Amino acid sequence: MAQTFTMDDLRQRLQARQHKMTPQRQTVLQVFLDHPGEHLSAEDVHGILRQGKSEIGLATVYRSLELLSELELLQKMEFGDGCSRYEVNTTDPSEHHHHHLICTTCGAVTEFEDDLLDELEADIQQKMGFHVLNHQVKFYGTCKECQSKN
Repeated sequence: MAQTFTMDDLRQRLQARQHKMTPQRQTVLQVFLDHPGEHLSAEDVHGILRQGKSEIGLATVYRSLELLSELELLQKMEFGDGCSRYEVNTTDPSEHHHHHLICTTCGAVTEFEDDLLDELEADIQQKMGFHVLNHQVKFYGTCKECQSKN
């Protein structure tokens, strides 16, 4: 699995773009470092912070998530339900991101790493002269648990 960003990475990127390392930004990123592999919405982050007795407001969480996404420390994703979710981005932009299986019944999001699109990317490069830097795949369907309930 690819290495993830650390607090030092955040600090360096913030300084490079003339942003301050605020305690709020550090706290928001720490939630993602403490919950690897999870796809968290602003409300999820805010809920986790409130459980930890943090007084960071929801608006501050939203602003922090947008900035961390702009700085490419977090990856912003849309799963078709009108809610943006975020996860820690990998440090190697040349590696493909994992893909997602989204259950349309319960909303569960599962990651999978198999990258079967290398041949397609090579074909696109050859036929179209278009160099694919990355791609994102989302499959929508019904998870095992929801299937077993029916």
